[in-house]
Amino acid sequence: MSNTFYNEIINEHNLRPYHKHHIDDPDFTLEGVNPSCGDDIVLNLKMENGAITDGSFEGEGCAISQASADIMLDLVIGKTKEEALRLADIFMRMIKEGITEEEKEELEEAGILESVSHMPARVKCAVLGWRTLKEMLEK
Repeated sequence: MSNTFYNEIINEHNLRPYHKHHIDDPDFTLEGVNPSCGDDIVLNLKMENGAITDGSFEGEGCAISQASADIMLDLVIGKTKEEALRLADIFMRMIKEGITEEEKEELEEAGILESVSHMPARVKCAVLGWRTLKEMLEK
């Protein structure tokens, strides 16, 4: 995958995030913080009948943390809690240890962040939204 394509996707989700806004009356809200660089998000989810029906995030951070959270919400809205947890697990394994091509396909656009695994200083940025989602759904 070309660096140009990677940069275009990250920039698009960072500069024009679809899910970065406030939603009224979320069913779940959790703050995620990356103390090593100051990234800070508040993740909000609405759920109905065990499925994520809407989601948003608010906060500030680097382009990777903001884009990753936005891409994550694109992927998990419409999924069940179990499906979202599975996708979060796949994403975390992709960044930390590697996954199969089939698993990467399940991540859709989030698979673009695989290259972050080679940038140790950026790993915490990329996983911030996913870690927050996982913590939220496992409670």
